[in-house]
Amino acid sequence: MDTSRLQHTFAAVFIFVIAVVVAWISFYQEPADAFLFPRLISVFFAGLAAWNLVRAVAGMAKVGDGMSADTFLKILPGLVIAFVYVFFAARFLGFYLSSWVTFLLLYTLYDPLSPVNVQGWVKRIIVTTCFMVVMYGLFALLLKVQTPRGIWF
Repeated sequence: MDTSRLQHTFAAVFIFVIAVVVAWISFYQEPADAFLFPRLISVFFAGLAAWNLVRAVAGMAKVGDGMSADTFLKILPGLVIAFVYVFFAARFLGFYLSSWVTFLLLYTLYDPLSPVNVQGWVKRIIVTTCFMVVMYGLFALLLKVQTPRGIWF
């Protein structure tokens, strides 16, 4: 097995395990009505993850040559921010506030504009706020799903 196929398989197994765990957890949460949408989405994504896993193991995933160490180091800060968001911030600060902060951090981290550029900060804050307004509209108003509550929201 070449390095590219091994990387595809490793990532596919990791994603499949996460998808199955999320789907499994969604079926054991209460109130059941609040988790209908997450159940549908998680089962759908678990199916996609299974399909991706089969393609990776069979060697049918031919996208890219794998990830270099340099590329991994470039995305590592974003992965750390996402990890903190998923496992700590959303529960402590609440879904909307922690999502706003996380989006702003990720946008700032990967934005080519200098962090001292005032116009860049105005743009980041406006884009982040617009993104959160859309997220609020989707989750709270349209889908009416329960989001994690924190100390403020």
